[in-house]
Amino acid sequence: MRNLKSNRSEISGRSLVARLWKDNQQFFLILTCIVFFKSAIADLSSISGASMQPTLLDGDKIWVNKLAYDVKVPFTEISLKQLNAPERGDIVIIDSKKAGKRLVKRIIGIPGDTILMQSNTIIINGSSVNYEIVSEDNEAITIRESIDRSYNIKIANNFDQGRIRTFGPAQVPEGEFFVLGDNRDNSADSRIYSFIPRGELIGRSSSLVFSLDNENHYIPRKNRFFSKLD
Repeated sequence: MRNLKSNRSEISGRSLVARLWKDNQQFFLILTCIVFFKSAIADLSSISGASMQPTLLDGDKIWVNKLAYDVKVPFTEISLKQLNAPERGDIVIIDSKKAGKRLVKRIIGIPGDTILMQSNTIIINGSSVNYEIVSEDNEAITIRESIDRSYNIKIANNFDQGRIRTFGPAQVPEGEFFVLGDNRDNSADSRIYSFIPRGELIGRSSSLVFSLDNENHYIPRKNRFFSKLD
């Protein structure tokens, strides 16, 4: 009797699953496509913290192009095909094993570059990066930094021995990258976690989708919606 009841229960369970699949095939297929798209093609990433100020603010949502550099097996770091080489100035999303979390940083050094930082001044392959002061207040200086492209960075306006303002000289290994946050005195990046392997690059971002002010009742920052990132 117990075996008979068990068999009937199994048959009933299979029938239920089959009925659910039959009635919801379209929903499950759409859900599978969405999951695949987010894993392998594109996704949104939330910005938390101040490490990429002034370019990115806490509460920003950025568009992540996961096909910017590689075609990968979904949910893995296995590259099926390399599409493009990451470039200096790219804003990248990193699945950092050393940090144990996702990071959003900017590529400063590519494989083969020799990187030297002295008091927040970057020297690449013996040549100093170009800088131009944009604005200054009691807390920070905003500077236009130009490597292969131009973007704003933020440097604290007071000296603190706890800040890491020097690095190297060190050569970027093959297949790895030197990354920094735009908020140079408030960023845990390659100065702490060292070089970033290409396999840990999830994708590149060049646009902001929307932004909510977390410190002001999550009011939308409408001027930042669908804006392009330097």
